[in-house]
Amino acid sequence: MEKELTGEERRCELLNILKNSNLPVSGAELGKRVGVSRQVVVQDIALLRSKGIDITSTARGYIVNMLNDSDMATRVIKVCHTSEQVAEELNIIVDNGGCVADVMVNHRAYGKVRAGLNIKNRRDVKKFVEELESGKSTPLLNVTSGYHFHTIMADSEEVLDEIENELAEKGFLAEVLPYEKVN
Repeated sequence: MEKELTGEERRCELLNILKNSNLPVSGAELGKRVGVSRQVVVQDIALLRSKGIDITSTARGYIVNMLNDSDMATRVIKVCHTSEQVAEELNIIVDNGGCVADVMVNHRAYGKVRAGLNIKNRRDVKKFVEELESGKSTPLLNVTSGYHFHTIMADSEEVLDEIENELAEKGFLAEVLPYEKVN
């Protein structure tokens, strides 16, 4: 029989599961993986949040907000391209060691519309593009004529510079206008 985890060990394991998932994980699934009920998971999530860990609840489950990883260099970039170029843009970022934390558009009527992505590698890019190609949804960039922002993260500012340089070479990087507040 396996040793039962202490509360602290269980919360550590829950956090590891969430950090290593690119998609939200349901409370029931988390409970199953650590051997407790969904209600215990809800309580554990509350305790993790009380320690300052940014965990978001979605309709599909929980996800850790990567933007609070203080060990990573973070930058918001503005890009412009077509729907057909989504994979190329995202692959440039991940191939150079970056993570695409989110996408945001400045819509004139709705204001800022932001969605978490957590895209870290080519497999994540492929899954994301397949979701878009399924016909259920279109990229946010379509509501702003291709212009959108990404929060990107990497191990260093130098890596972020390399990503920006390659995006600029491909013609994807766009100038942030003075009236655009991106944070």
